[in-house]
Amino acid sequence: MPSKMKLEVEDQQLADGAVVEEVVQPVVRGFVKDWDAMEDLLNYVLYRNIGWEIGDEGQILFTEPLFTPKTLREQLVQLMFEKFNVSGFYASEQAVLSLYAVGRISGCTVDIGHGKIDIAPVCEGAVQHVASKRLEIGGVDLTNLFAQELKKSNPSVNFDTSDVERLKEQYACCAEDQLAFEAIESSCQPERHTLPDGQVITIEKEGYIVGEALFQPSILGLEDYGIVHQLVTSVSNVSSEYHRQLLENTMLCGATASMTGFEDRFQRDANLSASAIWPSLVKPPEYMPENLARYSAWMGGAILAKVVFPQNQHVTKGEYDETGPSIVHKKCF
Repeated sequence: MPSKMKLEVEDQQLADGAVVEEVVQPVVRGFVKDWDAMEDLLNYVLYRNIGWEIGDEGQILFTEPLFTPKTLREQLVQLMFEKFNVSGFYASEQAVLSLYAVGRISGCTVDIGHGKIDIAPVCEGAVQHVASKRLEIGGVDLTNLFAQELKKSNPSVNFDTSDVERLKEQYACCAEDQLAFEAIESSCQPERHTLPDGQVITIEKEGYIVGEALFQPSILGLEDYGIVHQLVTSVSNVSSEYHRQLLENTMLCGATASMTGFEDRFQRDANLSASAIWPSLVKPPEYMPENLARYSAWMGGAILAKVVFPQNQHVTKGEYDETGPSIVHKKCF
């Protein structure tokens, strides 16, 4: 479900009744930052979209990004029991759930989210936090990069953020390797595109620059290694007996992972890595949808929910009332 929110605020300096819209972001870089907005969003999702009825709420499972602080976990479980009156609660880490979606309990996930990239080795269903990494870049940074590049080649055009996001989904792609990218930079043929408002723009190498930024973060102004090197380094910090199992069950997650050419480029760079064991990507089961990478944590959560709730492994209302929010750390791990 779309989760963009705007807050309408009366502006005293404008005419009577004038309203100014402010963009609200309940979640920033993977973590809840605005709890009032989050409550409004959940209220909209659960009661209006899913169809819960007040007084007859169900059970709920949340997916958690890597390194979620304990205080946020407690605030979430408190919100669900005290404001939404749920009958049961469970939370599990996105890396574990994504692997469940492809029938694995061990492997390594590379999750490219809206505001972060999480790289998490998972052994027997447990995230190896000491070896895991979070990169503070994500889809939103690639969107901003794309907007900057489009503005350079189309200086007279005013781009709306939603237009840039749609264009990114359509044109963002990865070159076969760094040499191919450098060749494209100098020889890419321009393509004309008409925006919804009728403005005509030219798109050349901008889409390739977006994809290349994941392998060369210097494009985003970051002094860091590319995504494949980060994966190999992360796994190297786990006990060597797990290296093969982790690297040979690598999973790409998040909407950005479905970018044209991304999987091929990732595998090509992986085959050139200095690692003794080359990372290889997990192929999803045939019965899973084609866009599994985009929704893998959700899909894994749906699988897990069919186990934890019937077997009473979740946090119940009685347990919450007796112990308080800290119960989440004992039951959800």
